[in-house]
Amino acid sequence: MPRLVLLSEGFTGRSFELKTEKSTVGRHEDNTCQIPAASVSGHHAELTIKGNDLHVKDLGSTNGTFMNGEAVQETVVQPGQIIRFGMIEARFEVSPAPGAPPQKKVLDKTTVVPQGVKLNELEQGTQKVTFDAKNSPFQKKKNTVRNIFIFIAIILGLGIVAVFILLIRGG
Repeated sequence: MPRLVLLSEGFTGRSFELKTEKSTVGRHEDNTCQIPAASVSGHHAELTIKGNDLHVKDLGSTNGTFMNGEAVQETVVQPGQIIRFGMIEARFEVSPAPGAPPQKKVLDKTTVVPQGVKLNELEQGTQKVTFDAKNSPFQKKKNTVRNIFIFIAIILGLGIVAVFILLIRGG
């Protein structure tokens, strides 16, 4: 029996038996394979079983359908291959027919979707950062209130010195 096995975190191990020739994938409840994830559109993709292959057709989803990291509108997925609906990865599997020789077990492989900065892409070590105040787009703000107080203090200081000198000469 063909099935779709979800691999992404939060959905790992959840699977959908593809019992009919045509199925749909999406966030809404009326889909054969309902995936309640924000990156999956309400009606994301249509699945058609043809032999041991799965034909996938994107239904104009917002976040796309991907095969091998490439956005696809229509593609054929073979047993063991991984397809991504938005940010949710799924592996297509086909169970062997009764009495058929056992197939090799396909190991689960979860690929983490890159987010943010990868540590191995950063330059190792520290860098010296210099600041050039002359060429900076951020100039120091002028503090007019402080400047007024300094001006008044200087005037008062000069006035006190002048009064002191007058007292000494006159006295």
